[in-house]
Amino acid sequence: MLERNRATIRVQKTHVAVRKLSLIVDAMLDLSSRQGFHATSLRDLSGASGVSMGGLYSYFDSKTTLLTMILNEVWSTVTEVLDQVPAGIARDPEAHLDWLIETHVRLTETMQPWFVFAYLEAKAFPEPARRMAVDSEAATEKIFADVLHRGVEQGCFQIDDPDLTAALIKPLLQDWYVKRGKYRKRGTSIDQYVSSVKGLLANAFRPGPGKRPTR
Repeated sequence: MLERNRATIRVQKTHVAVRKLSLIVDAMLDLSSRQGFHATSLRDLSGASGVSMGGLYSYFDSKTTLLTMILNEVWSTVTEVLDQVPAGIARDPEAHLDWLIETHVRLTETMQPWFVFAYLEAKAFPEPARRMAVDSEAATEKIFADVLHRGVEQGCFQIDDPDLTAALIKPLLQDWYVKRGKYRKRGTSIDQYVSSVKGLLANAFRPGPGKRPTR
């Protein structure tokens, strides 16, 4: 995150910048989960992070800039991680889809507060951030859609509309980090969730008798 925002962050010592940036972001994610990003003032952030008001301005010039920094980190990380599919897996659409599902769910587990923040605050984003959100969602869907299209072409999947299907997969992935309480109450582990989503989609997409032909 520091390297992505060197033009904005004025602190030169890397170890200091990383430590304080972590404090600032962790405090903002925590405050936002309790009272919302737009209801959180920089004074609130200063008190929660332990970084002075003047110190905050060494990292960003406004709360909107901090919002953009956090959102960019979420969306850039998703793209970078999902693009790192091993070559052997990438050649097999079924294995590739399984890998994407597992990798996405486990990434959101690791960065759960970040993803929840981006999801819950989206409706109140300023226009540039809303455009970023739309573009990011489209980019993630395209990664899944490309695999589904290849699977249809190779006869692995039987899907009428791979692009629409990719859009429908996204809520399944989001449910794990947005509705964590529901799965905690059921005693559902992340391994069980990943396995269930993989199985659900494998059964839905598997070619077989009685299914309508793809277009």
